[in-house]
Order: sequence, then C-alpha cells, then structure tokens
Amino acid sequence: MKRKGKIKIHRIIILIVALLLLLFGVKMLIEGIVNKNENPPAEEPSGSEPVKEPDEEITGPSDTQENTLDEPETPGEEPKGEDTPEDIVIVENPEAIDVLVNRTYNLPDTYVPGDLVKLTDVPTVLSNPEVNQMRSVAYEALKQLFTAAKDEASYDLYARSGYRSYNTQVSLYSSYVTNHGQAAADTFSAKPGQSEHQTGLVMDITCEAMNFQLDDTFGDTDEGKWVSENAHRFGFIVRYPKGKEDITGYMYEPWHLRYLGVELATEVYESGLTLEEYFEQ
Repeated sequence: MKRKGKIKIHRIIILIVALLLLLFGVKMLIEGIVNKNENPPAEEPSGSEPVKEPDEEITGPSDTQENTLDEPETPGEEPKGEDTPEDIVIVENPEAIDVLVNRTYNLPDTYVPGDLVKLTDVPTVLSNPEVNQMRSVAYEALKQLFTAAKDEASYDLYARSGYRSYNTQVSLYSSYVTNHGQAAADTFSAKPGQSEHQTGLVMDITCEAMNFQLDDTFGDTDEGKWVSENAHRFGFIVRYPKGKEDITGYMYEPWHLRYLGVELATEVYESGLTLEEYFEQ
C-alpha cells in the first residue's frame, strides 16, 4: 500500500510540473505575439535620398569660395602660355590705379588694398562678404555707372564679384587643379597673384537677363552693349575684349570691368587697344 501511495504522489508531481511547463510556454507564446504587434520591425527604406554636393560659392570670395568662392570664380580665364618664374615680374607699386596685372606682372602675395569698402549702395548677387568689396575710388565710380544705367536707359546692373584676396585665389586655383587637372584649370582660372580681382579695382557685373550669372553672351544683351559703350565715362574699361585673347591671355569677358580713372579709361577705350597694347605704345 505504501508503495502504491508513493507512485501516486510521483505521478501527481509529474503532472503538476507538466502543467506548469505548459502554462509557462503558453504565456511566453502570448507575450511574444503581443510584443510583435506592439513593436513591429522598422521598415526598410524604399530608396536613398540623393546626396547633395556642397555649393561652390566663394567663401573668402565670390569670385572665390565668389563661393561663392558665391561662385566662385570668374569663369573663362584662358592662359596666354605656360609661365615660368623667369617670366614673372612682381609689381612694385600694386596700389597704383593704373597697375598692370596679368600672367607676367604679378601682385605680391602679401598685398591687400588699404582702402577696401563694402558695397552697401548697389545691388549684389553673392552673399560672400569678401567679394562684395572694392577700393573706395572704384566703388564710387561703380555707383555712378549703375545710377547712369538706370537713369539713362532703365537698366538694372548687379555687382557679382569684386575683391578677392591672394589666399582666396590660392584656394580657388588649387581646388580647380584637384578637380579638373592643371591643364583644364588654366583655361578658366587665374593663378594666385595674376588676378586683377586682388587689386580691388575690378567688378564682375551681370543683370537679370543673364539670370545674374557670368557669360560672354552678356555682351549681346542691351545692358552689356550699354556698358561697353559707356563704362569709360565712369573710369572703367572692358578689360578682356573680344578678338584680343592672344594679347590679354584671357578669353572675351564683357562682364569684367577694370577701373582706371576717367581720363585713362577714356584714352584706352578710344584707342581700341587692350591695356597691354596701350602701355606698350
């Protein structure tokens, strides 16, 4: 009798354990279903958002990082030829209004005009503060030019890129060489020290008809034609005229205005010569 009682107790214990295991399994199953419903797995994205390249606006200019560098820099500069250190002359009087700057006559790397002013009274295109500067005498003349264009012909002109520092030109030129190779970069970017923008006497201008960009078709617009025929009255010349690429070393840039003062600008304009040709007379 005692043995039968023990067997019965063992069976009860086994049954209880089995029931407990069954209940525990059911509980785990229910909890798993509930958690799955409450926390579904994250969906895989249907596609990747395209990566946007940073804007190439000139920072430190314009025409720069004019960016710049809004932009940044004046497109279309074309080398006259491969320059070597023996060909280069560092100008001794970089602050002169009539200073000649090109692939032979270079500005010192330390030169910064001492009378730069902000363009506060003319419409500008780029947000970079460096390119929105000119030497004070050139800026006063630019304001007169813009006012005359508006008053005489109802044309609205815009300043896009003015002063650019030597270091800005270093960054611009280096980035173009890295991205496009030196041969290609030399077709549209001036080397450091060879850009007239460093003088503070230059402004690249544009208009709404050009979508505020720089392109040689500016010379075909009514605004561009007016500027070409009247800029000298205010002391400016179109520095890189059409058909003179072999002389200036740069392609035709109807947007690139260089300040020389009214007397000299008028003489250069009436001569039909480039600045290089005029000085060689």
